Amino acid sequence: MSRELDPVIHAQARLRVVVALNTLAHGDQITFPGLKDLLQMTAGNLSVHLGKLEEAGYVEIVKTHKGRTPTTYITLTRQGRRALEDYTAAIRELLDLS
Repeated sequence: MSRELDPVIHAQARLRVVVALNTLAHGDQITFPGLKDLLQMTAGNLSVHLGKLEEAGYVEIVKTHKGRTPTTYITLTRQGRRALEDYTAAIRELLDLS
């Protein structure tokens, strides 16, 4: 019996976000504009998907200030890394069934 695909990660845009964040070392962060540019997503679209990932506990979003400029940092949580590992294993299982 194969594993279920995580519907939170399975959406293409959220999968791209999680995979991009997974390339960072554990505990490293990326700014919202940096992630937006990297993924070539609009701010609104990225915000919606980050909200769903944060709700699932897969990303941590920290809003702070650099001087007077608001800055948002995003990092993949330990739970998010585990979810991606499980998702990848489920995909591999599905491919092995072919």
